[in-house]
Amino acid sequence: MSDQEYAERVRSMERKLYRIAHAILWNDADCADAIQEAVFKGWMKKGGLRDERYFETWLVRILINECRSIIRRQRLAPLPLDDGAAAGRAAEPDVDLYLRAALMALPEKYRVPLLLHHLEGYDLNEVAQILKLTPTLVKSRLHQARKLLRKYLNAGDESA
Repeated sequence: MSDQEYAERVRSMERKLYRIAHAILWNDADCADAIQEAVFKGWMKKGGLRDERYFETWLVRILINECRSIIRRQRLAPLPLDDGAAAGRAAEPDVDLYLRAALMALPEKYRVPLLLHHLEGYDLNEVAQILKLTPTLVKSRLHQARKLLRKYLNAGDESA
């Protein structure tokens, strides 16, 4: 894969990479760092990619590893919605804030498969490949994530 092909494929994934990084880190600066580092590491190791059909899942896997490295280095868990993020979305309905808060409350092991599958459109096998899990475990985590999400959202309705 040439440098130009690599750059074009990365550009086409730009928004997806941000959404995935944001699902893990919930901090714009950390997301930018993770994406930049993942794209650089991918570029350095692009010769090791055996099959270009798997470029997207390969780069997403690098990004997820980089996000986890950032969390380990900073020793912080995903942050709750800060006032700046809420202020920037003042026009959005409250339902979105409840959903974001409920998603944020999910443990990473449930949140990431849920977002990869439902928001990014990866099928179960692709999610399993990206996260290095079995498809059965991915199904189980998706089920648990939906169950927890439903619980968090229902708890929000009762408190309103």
